Amino acid sequence: MYQRSDNRGAKDLRPVTIDPGYIKNAEGSALISMGDTRVICTASVEPRIPRWLRGTGSGWITAEYGMLPRATNTRNDREAARGRQGGRTQEIQRLIGRSLRAAVDMEALGEQTITIDCDVIQADGGTRTASITGAWVALAMAIEWMQRAGALPTSPLKTQVGAISAGIFDKQTLLDLDYREDSAAGVDFNVVMLGTGQLVEVQGTAEGEPFSQGQMQELVALADTGIRKLFLAQKGAIDEWRSSR
Repeated sequence: MYQRSDNRGAKDLRPVTIDPGYIKNAEGSALISMGDTRVICTASVEPRIPRWLRGTGSGWITAEYGMLPRATNTRNDREAARGRQGGRTQEIQRLIGRSLRAAVDMEALGEQTITIDCDVIQADGGTRTASITGAWVALAMAIEWMQRAGALPTSPLKTQVGAISAGIFDKQTLLDLDYREDSAAGVDFNVVMLGTGQLVEVQGTAEGEPFSQGQMQELVALADTGIRKLFLAQKGAIDEWRSSR
């Protein structure tokens, strides 16, 4: 029987903390830690929208994602130094943006843009899912800032959004894979879910033996239980931030 390195159970999350207001200059920010994975998420508000949205009355939420050179065991070159973003980076930032837009009424946001920046300062698996979960907290804070500033009459935030990984490693179904598990998993899923229980995205891949529909349903159900715990952590972070103002 496989024993996880941090001695948690197969269906347990890594320890989760969300520190709101981590960057004082941003309209919304949070440092999310999930085990040894740590991501700084910020939300910046700008009174503009992409050209293709002008005149529609709709707002926009977009995201950028990156890793510090020593977020991993060996140094990676900065993508800016290489002069272009890698395909993985582009995929992840599109996923973050899609996920957050699903939780917001874009017409109620009005012709304004919220840019989410997710910067991984330490990576041990699950950086994209941690980014989505932490980014929602930064987004919620930025929207409240906009309301206080008179830029929004009502909140366009419809619900929460969170994400987690689940997979099959050493013939066991596991929740919230760390790097060792993720890199060697036979099946790896990333699941994004709204507070309504609706799914935004399910990314599932078999690296070894193909998975059955029953296994897929089991993994999504396991992710559901983990994300509901993340929703509680998000609410706790927002409550902490409100009480400190």
